[in-house]
Amino acid sequence: MKSYIAEKLATFKKTNKNRARLLINCADQPGIVAAVSQFLYEHNANIIESNQYSTDPHGGEFFIRIEFEMDHLKANVDKLEADFQQVKEAFNMEATFKYVDQVKKVAIFVSKEPHCLLELLWEWQSGDLMADISLVISNHETSREFVEPLGIPYYYIPANKDIRKQVEEKQIQLLKEYQIDVIVLARYMQILTPNFVETFKNKIINIHHSFLPAFIGAKPYERAYHRGVKLIGATSHYVTNDLDEGPIIEQDISRVDHRDNVEAMKKIGQSVERSVLARAIKWHLEDRIIVYGNKTIVF
Repeated sequence: MKSYIAEKLATFKKTNKNRARLLINCADQPGIVAAVSQFLYEHNANIIESNQYSTDPHGGEFFIRIEFEMDHLKANVDKLEADFQQVKEAFNMEATFKYVDQVKKVAIFVSKEPHCLLELLWEWQSGDLMADISLVISNHETSREFVEPLGIPYYYIPANKDIRKQVEEKQIQLLKEYQIDVIVLARYMQILTPNFVETFKNKIINIHHSFLPAFIGAKPYERAYHRGVKLIGATSHYVTNDLDEGPIIEQDISRVDHRDNVEAMKKIGQSVERSVLARAIKWHLEDRIIVYGNKTIVF
């Protein structure tokens, strides 16, 4: 299986060695698309995909994601980015180039419940999650047996509120050592400190076991059951210092009725959690998300 995954990643990198993505947001104004398209044309780049959105054509914010191919891209990266500065300054843009063959390094945090971790491992093993899962960190030993046979390092770091600072120092050291690009909280049941969140701003993705903002806090399924809800769901969002209030990436729901007890609701909810988190991670890996305030634009 390890060789299969390695082969998939190698093929992906080779296929996309000349492909890049350009993410832009700025004040909406005439000429943005024309200027960017002309710039790419002048640099012999071929646009493969382009998506744009404006909050308001009259004084709103403009967003665009462009994927393009360019021969000998690696040899021309520095010139490409330097030349684009002129366009960037002309429109006062926030703009970022992303290079598709630079597969993102992922760290997964998990506690006792492994269902979201298992979903991501399956997507990765099947070649549908193009990432380098570099390590798994947990405050329990529960999931070691799922992780280590795949050749992924598993770090058991006991955690609680009394030793949070020391725990996060160890975690940050590991994340920097592995040069992690994105952190996935796959049902990691520990609150992160402001220092940790700020260190990895817009790089921590969480899955919440309810359709936010409903049933925030402990025992959501029990509360949902006693309230007699007919819909339960899951929310994936970027982590901020406002607990469970970060920019939402993806949400989904599933129907339940009076025949579903708390345990049945949990199983249905876990199924939704798995799919919602997997979609959110894929969109992040594919550079489809622009964070704007406390919202996301997902192309």
